[in-house]
Amino acid sequence: MKAITVEPKKAGTARLEDIPEPDIRNGSVLVEAIAVGVCGTDAEIVEGKYGWAPPGKLRLVLGHESLGRVIDPGPAPGFNVGDLVVGIVRRPDPVPCANCAVGEWDMCRNGLYTERGIKEVDGFMSERWRIEPGYAMKVDPTLGILGVLLEPTTVVAKAWEMARAVGQRSFWEPENALITGAGPVGLLAALIGMQEGLDVHVFDRNTSGPKPDLVKALGATYHSTAVSDVGFEPDIIIECTGVGQVIAQTIHQVAPGGVICLTGVGGGGAAPAAVTADTAAAAVLKNNAIVGSVNANKRHWYKASRALARADRAWLARLITRRERPENFKEALVRQPGDIKVIVQFAEI
Repeated sequence: MKAITVEPKKAGTARLEDIPEPDIRNGSVLVEAIAVGVCGTDAEIVEGKYGWAPPGKLRLVLGHESLGRVIDPGPAPGFNVGDLVVGIVRRPDPVPCANCAVGEWDMCRNGLYTERGIKEVDGFMSERWRIEPGYAMKVDPTLGILGVLLEPTTVVAKAWEMARAVGQRSFWEPENALITGAGPVGLLAALIGMQEGLDVHVFDRNTSGPKPDLVKALGATYHSTAVSDVGFEPDIIIECTGVGQVIAQTIHQVAPGGVICLTGVGGGGAAPAAVTADTAAAAVLKNNAIVGSVNANKRHWYKASRALARADRAWLARLITRRERPENFKEALVRQPGDIKVIVQFAEI
């Protein structure tokens, strides 16, 4: 079968090649790949900046944002031929640490977790893949190809959960939220904020293209000048850019007692000590909380699936701005103007 593979830590090694059929030891549920979303992590792996091959192998099958159709459900109950499923990405460490032991593998403390398509386990960019029943999530069949958005939605489902949990440290009734960044993660964060009944605002530098219209179609408010110009102090900020300057601005802009959840990973560079101290002072004097969030556990996958099931299908469809065939996967990794979510499509839905 065909798969998109790479030799991690070596740029220029990604290729579409023939590999053996998936080993049943990787899971009793056999799945035909329909689509795999592409994100910045995939680009970094292809550029040689990141990634680990499975033990004893030189190459890693890419892809962690999956959507597939069950070919053989195996002996475990709960799945049928034709079910649409996605694969949970992270696996708990083998020790396990205390968090992994209770199913909170997204909060792994010793770093020995593995991740499909990223760290020591092959991903989903192959014509067929296997998965353990406990790590396969059914998708609402009415979503169709839009089910490929489930993994990025889990990231912000967790972020919203964490922001609200931290906010409960005091009496707190949030009314509004600011999302920084209008990529797929930011837009999905805005979707959940609207579903929770908040007054949602989204900040992004783009003044044209699909992003402003997508935000307005949600019923949210779009801003493109600066975080300091949004005109209000947000109770919750979900930060999805990873840009140092934007992060610093959010700390100065958030309301007293507000919560900032950082989800973006970037390279904003080091800030001068005085700037760091001033930014910290702003957080201290307003009783703000800043929390980082990455990955998701099964609870967040369930919450994300509910959020997508409730969402307007026409709006979700506008997030997928480009589809590439596996043989053109390199084009999928190159951002083009107007791109939001690009997918590699292996089969028709």
